[in-house]
Amino acid sequence: MKEHLSDRINNMSTSATLAMAAKARELRNSGEDIIGLSLGEPDFNIPDFIKEAAKQAIDENYSSYPPVDGYADLKAAITEKFKRDNALDYASDQIVVSTGAKQSIANVAMVMLNKGDEVILPAPYWVSYRDIVKLAEATPVIVRTSIEHDFKITPEQLRKAITPKTKMLWFSSPCNPSGSVYSLDELKGLAEVLKKHPDIFVVSDEIYEHINFQGKHVSIAGIDGMYERTITVNGVSKAFAMTGWRIGYIGAASWIAKACTKFQGQITSGANAIGQRATIAALQAPVSKISYMIEKFHSRRDLILTLLGEIDGFKLNIPEGAFYVFPDISSFFGKTLNGIKIKDASDFAMYLLEYANVATVTGAAFGNPDCIRISYAASEEQIIEAIKRIKTAVTGVKELA
Repeated sequence: MKEHLSDRINNMSTSATLAMAAKARELRNSGEDIIGLSLGEPDFNIPDFIKEAAKQAIDENYSSYPPVDGYADLKAAITEKFKRDNALDYASDQIVVSTGAKQSIANVAMVMLNKGDEVILPAPYWVSYRDIVKLAEATPVIVRTSIEHDFKITPEQLRKAITPKTKMLWFSSPCNPSGSVYSLDELKGLAEVLKKHPDIFVVSDEIYEHINFQGKHVSIAGIDGMYERTITVNGVSKAFAMTGWRIGYIGAASWIAKACTKFQGQITSGANAIGQRATIAALQAPVSKISYMIEKFHSRRDLILTLLGEIDGFKLNIPEGAFYVFPDISSFFGKTLNGIKIKDASDFAMYLLEYANVATVTGAAFGNPDCIRISYAASEEQIIEAIKRIKTAVTGVKELA
């Protein structure tokens, strides 16, 4: 029988991060010693107090369909979290709990975008943004940023990218993949541009907010004039090491939240009950309960920057959050390594997988073909060994200095 797939799925890219992780697993299963630095997944176990809340939920028989937009007491915990951590005052009818922050973003796209609308994506952007925008039949407008400016869009770049068709701006801070963190002054600069265009909305992806090495996180929704037009996206995957629990949420104007609930009700209904109950415990706990993970990520960042800085050809900046470095490796383009011609970042990432047994992700997947993303959500021992292998693969040096 002839295959009949929709244009929608045929035109969608496969997630590069998941594809590289799958390739690494395949090689590992065949006996290869692969070090995976491709996935954005903390290597910590879930804190015990969150596990206990999940066990209690099972014992209390939370096994029925939950409300589509989330349990009322979870939504109350989210509103308190927004007040405590972000000085944002969202009511419960402005909160929607979803199956991960990825679904939260997709919900927003599907209820707010029409064919022909434009969405500005500062590059590098999270790998799924572009395809989610396209799935909603809107047009992604890519604005390339530079390592010299820590991969952050400037007000002038934003101003130039806006057209009569611009509907939204999407960005993450701290950023996946660059680790960049927007300061209050930088967000105020973007807000000043947006104030001249009152019909443009902002999706602010803040899933990495607590993994921040430069001080207190700043939410653009807290800047004067931006609250009603910002959809604040968050979740528990990264800071609480709960990636497999699939709980994300938004804070937004009530009419947007209502539309997202309507859409989600036809697609997945409510997020899993046990995960929601565990998330209440996670969000109600003081941030100090997870500070040990943040401190470890900080020390790993310093370690990997030191080691990568010893490799000629890796151009680095200092990421201030998340758990990624995003080096510019364009100096290798046009060179031949072990008989392999390196044309772009995709070639370089595949070369590292084959010759160094280290899985990274091409920057092309994030809108920057000159870079690769390296996750340091791994042990120090793995980081040291991985960078040692990379250095040997690109320089022939057997030992790190």
